[in-house]
Amino acid sequence: MAAENAEGHAQTAGEYIQHHLHHLQKNFSFENVEQHSIVDFSVFNLDSLIYSILLGSIACFFLWRAASKATSGVPGRFQAAVEILAEMVDTQAKGVIHNATSRKLVAPLALTVFVWIFLMNAMDMLPVDALPALWHGVGPAMGYMNYMRVVPTADLSTTLGMSVSVLLVCLVYNVKIKGLGGWLHELLSAPFGDKFFLYPINLLMQLIEFAAKTVSHGMRLFGNMFAGELIFMLIALMGGTWAWQFNPMSGWFWLGIGHVIAGTAWSIFHILVITLQAFIFMMLTLIYVGQAHSSH
Repeated sequence: MAAENAEGHAQTAGEYIQHHLHHLQKNFSFENVEQHSIVDFSVFNLDSLIYSILLGSIACFFLWRAASKATSGVPGRFQAAVEILAEMVDTQAKGVIHNATSRKLVAPLALTVFVWIFLMNAMDMLPVDALPALWHGVGPAMGYMNYMRVVPTADLSTTLGMSVSVLLVCLVYNVKIKGLGGWLHELLSAPFGDKFFLYPINLLMQLIEFAAKTVSHGMRLFGNMFAGELIFMLIALMGGTWAWQFNPMSGWFWLGIGHVIAGTAWSIFHILVITLQAFIFMMLTLIYVGQAHSSH
C-alpha cells in the first residue's frame, strides 16, 4: 500500500497514514461514500461492522464450545483457561454487584465483553499492511473503495456504540431494581436532596453524569487503540524508508534497526495494552451496572 501510485508517484508518509486511517464507508443505500462531517448518521463504517461482528461471533463460539465440552474431571488446557477467565470475571462481578439474580446475566455479559474487546484489540497485532494489501487486490475489483481498517476498537463509532449499549443496560436495571417511580424520584432528588426547587438541578446533574460516563467509557478505549494503531503505522514507515534507502552509508539505512527494535518493543508492550483495555472496559461495565443497583 505504501508503494501505491495514486498520481504517478509513491505515497508520502502523510498520504500513507491518511489512507490507512480512512474507513470503508457506505450509506444505507449501500453506496460508496466518504464522511466529511464529524457526525453523520447516514454513513456507517462497513469494515468496522464486519470485523466486530466476525470477532464477536468467534468469541461467542469459543465460549459456547468451552461450556458444551466442559467435564467434571481433569480439564484440558482450553477448558482450564476459560474456567480461570470465567472465575476471574465472576469474582469481580460479586465484588461489585451483590444481587445474585442480576449476576446470572451481568457476569456472562461482562465475560463476553472482555473476550470480544480483547479479540478486536488483538487485530492491532497483525502487520499493518497485511489485510489492507489483500483488500487492495480484491475490493476495487468488486466495486468497493480501496480502504480497509481492521481494528474495530480504533473506530469511535464502535466504542461509543458499545458504551451506549452499556448505558441502556444500566437504564434497564435502574427501572428493574428501583421501579420506574423510584428511579424517576431518584433522578429528581439526588444528589442535592428531595426539595422541589432543586429538582431541575438534580435532573441536570444526573443527565450530565450519564452522558459523561458513557462518553468517557467509549473514548478511553478508542483513544488507546487509535494511538496504538498510529504508532504501528509510524514504525511501519521506518521499515518502508529503510527498504527504499538500502544504503549503509545513508542515515536512513539505520531506520531498519530502529524498525526492528521499536516494532518488537511496542508489540510486546501492546499485548499488555490490548488486555488491560479490555479489562478496564469490562470493569467499568460492571461498576456502572452495579451503580444502577444502589440508591443515592
